[in-house]
Amino acid sequence: MGPSSPTRASPPHAAMVADPLFRFLHVAGVAVWVGGMFFAYLCLRPVAGSVLEPPPRLRLWRGVFARFFPWVWAAVIAILLSGAAMMAAVGMSAAPRNWHLMMGIGLVMTVIFCYVWFGPYRVLGRAVEAQDWPAAGAALNRIRQAVGTNLVLGLVNIAVATLGRWLA
Repeated sequence: MGPSSPTRASPPHAAMVADPLFRFLHVAGVAVWVGGMFFAYLCLRPVAGSVLEPPPRLRLWRGVFARFFPWVWAAVIAILLSGAAMMAAVGMSAAPRNWHLMMGIGLVMTVIFCYVWFGPYRVLGRAVEAQDWPAAGAALNRIRQAVGTNLVLGLVNIAVATLGRWLA
């Protein structure tokens, strides 16, 4: 049996292995980030607001963000690196237009998340520690607005990813 024999499998080419891995990392990152925002914004937020007074509600959100935001950082890294790798594999100029649009939207989302992380999230933590409930509430409101914006952008990006060839 020679190397061209049909009964002998050839080792997979590196690109054949890498592409599915990059796609998995990309989609998993999107699921974590956008899915988490969807749950927080549309499910947890309304219930927390209706059943909890401000101090426990603000403590709850501080704890939720302390658990969720490290996952968002991991998702951002996975999405950006896998997206860059997939773009590099085909070449920036050869990549479909919707890929460029997804990259742009994703970068805007990343900037918004960095604003939340380095701004109102830190203010929220300090205000909760100091039991400054008005300041904590104001910080949470800024986070809510940013998460709402990022949720819309994330859903638009999913539409661009799945419907892009018909939209471009």
